[in-house]
Amino acid sequence: MNRETLLAGAIVLVVAVSSLAAAVVPGAIASPDDDVREGSLDIQEMTIAPGTVSGGTATLTVDTRLRHWGGQTENVTVFVRAVHLDSGLVETTTEQSVASISDNREVSVVQNLSVERAGGYRIETVVFRDGERIAEGSKEVRGVGSLQPAYARTSVRFHWQNGGGLPPVEYTVSDAEANRTTLNVSTYLTNEGDDASGDLRVVFTARQADSNIVADRAAVSVATLEPGRTGTPSVELAVPSEYNYYLDAVLWKDGVVVGTVRSVANLDPTETLQANESVREVGIEVSDFETDSGKSNSGGEATTLAGDGGSGSTPGFGVVVTALALLGALLLARRNP
Repeated sequence: MNRETLLAGAIVLVVAVSSLAAAVVPGAIASPDDDVREGSLDIQEMTIAPGTVSGGTATLTVDTRLRHWGGQTENVTVFVRAVHLDSGLVETTTEQSVASISDNREVSVVQNLSVERAGGYRIETVVFRDGERIAEGSKEVRGVGSLQPAYARTSVRFHWQNGGGLPPVEYTVSDAEANRTTLNVSTYLTNEGDDASGDLRVVFTARQADSNIVADRAAVSVATLEPGRTGTPSVELAVPSEYNYYLDAVLWKDGVVVGTVRSVANLDPTETLQANESVREVGIEVSDFETDSGKSNSGGEATTLAGDGGSGSTPGFGVVVTALALLGALLLARRNP
């Protein structure tokens, strides 16, 4: 028997074995165009923005961007919870199903969490597929209490509220007789917004430093301030002489307190009073996104959690059978020259 006959027989054997494998093991020989793998999914990034804010609660809008590649992915659920940083207790949770995802692309999943308007929270996101956890990450949000409710928002601010060497509330002695001193008290208000102000008034209070007793109080309406302009509302307060006083200015808008500052008036020649340092809560802060490995995912490589059908999950019987058949044909040809 010559080599050509043996080679032809080997080819016939390969075809027969491949056909048998295809019949016995479905999908043993897969076409390169047939994608039998399930798609892969991970969390690309997570952003948090403030939403509706009331007096007691704040809404945090969480946008989770999922990165998908490969085949089609179904039955995906995104679970988000807010954990209080101080107590470690879960404040609230939300869950949202995601429609079937295919192709290589990103998908945005937006969810709202309503939390108490105080302290800070760790926002944890978990992605499930068919009830199985496949990806997770977290971010921390601090200074939630600094978010202003809609009713308390104004673009008018006390001009010297952050220091700068000048007292936010000034005074001059306009009259002094017997045991009574009249102070002309004023402050500076600046409109830092883009629209004219309205419905504003300032209440000035002289509070005796040792007893904390209110010696006098007066209110004044604030004239409309155009954007970028500064006004100087002032009143007269009559107080007993030879005492030291805290001078408080409270800014009101439509019946709501929207700002406060404090200075001092030293009328006692034997003792000097200093205004307490004001402590302001810093604005809301959001940490970097962290995956379950504890590494920042900002600008770096995403955590890849491949789905089923990764390496070793696709049948490869067709290739193995072909190689074995060809090897057997060559050995047989060498033994029968």
